[in-house]
Amino acid sequence: MANDPAASEDTRLAALYTYGLLDAVRPVVLDDLSRLAARIFDTPMATVTLVDRDRQWFAGSTGMSGRQAPRAISFCAWMVDDPRPLVVPDARLDPRFRDYANVTGAPYIRFYAGVPLVSEEGLVLGGVCVLDREPRSIGAAELGILGDLAAQAAGHLTAIREQTRLAVLDRELTRLSRRELDLVATVSHELRTPVATMQGYLEMLADEDDLAPYRKLLDPIRRNGDRLVRMVDHLLAGTRPDDTPARPDGLVDLVAAVRSAVVANLDLAAERRVRLVPADDRDPIYVVGEAAGLSQALHHVLRNAILFSSGGDEVRVRIRTGGDGAWIEITDAGAGIPATELPYVFERFYRGRYAQEQAVPGLGLGLSIAWRIITAHGGRLSLASPGPGAGTRAGFWLPAAG
Repeated sequence: MANDPAASEDTRLAALYTYGLLDAVRPVVLDDLSRLAARIFDTPMATVTLVDRDRQWFAGSTGMSGRQAPRAISFCAWMVDDPRPLVVPDARLDPRFRDYANVTGAPYIRFYAGVPLVSEEGLVLGGVCVLDREPRSIGAAELGILGDLAAQAAGHLTAIREQTRLAVLDRELTRLSRRELDLVATVSHELRTPVATMQGYLEMLADEDDLAPYRKLLDPIRRNGDRLVRMVDHLLAGTRPDDTPARPDGLVDLVAAVRSAVVANLDLAAERRVRLVPADDRDPIYVVGEAAGLSQALHHVLRNAILFSSGGDEVRVRIRTGGDGAWIEITDAGAGIPATELPYVFERFYRGRYAQEQAVPGLGLGLSIAWRIITAHGGRLSLASPGPGAGTRAGFWLPAAG
């Protein structure tokens, strides 16, 4: 079956539009290449031209007063149908170009030399050309140089298209992420209200003497309701924007915050038969921050260490000062983290293979919440692990109070 010229042209134009250069600001790199071509060939004009359906667009240009011109008077358009270098020593003597108007409004263009600008797919997008108002000739060696410049231009176009593609992808991912977080926040909010109402009625029922025989039934309902409320609060905390600033409420004693996180996790440690070794008693270490937020961050990381430890393991907490801040280290000898997973541990809802296979409780939000809180306080949270089964070390650094 014969090729359909219209279909081929549609394919070529579809590829051309992926570069995002038509009607856009000219890339500096293509303007620079045009100037280089004009200097090498000592011509007043040079362009990197893209051929659209009804026009030619100068994606790189020097010596041209306009940004575009009709395709009907485009020398470069000839190479779309005949993808070979085109040399016109004197347009007045060539019957193909005698009636071409000048695209700049200056005297008639007499000399043209161009090489096809070819995409990675082998489609002719336009050409790289040099032009003069006087007739002249060009040799094979010079035409080869122009071909090298066209190859450079094609490489620049490939890089530009990749940057455009990544920018579009980044915007789409940001939009999808925002929608996901908005959905989670909405669902969490809608869940919390009825659950809180149920908890209120349970409290009222628990106070009724006539219902004393049923308290054994009410207590599990209340505990699971509390668990659901905590889960919803966890979701809401985890879907706040990363750039949410901290709201300092004064000086916070890190030693007291660590002690509070340890106490809050004692029951979990006992349940999992993990020995929790708290930091040694020492004088207070103060930072400026939000007490509840910092306690929450420490709680999440400490809880994570316990959940990924086995019965008989130890989880140790250390505090040290030095320089202009304070360090808190939480180390365990538990499941560890594969090197391939470490870059993702602070992402929302990320759960590694071990967590999935062993059904470790959680939503994949604890480390993300802790990272955001510490970052908002001007600090750093890092996680290191030698690998699976070799334990994990979490390190908090926070600037000391001035």
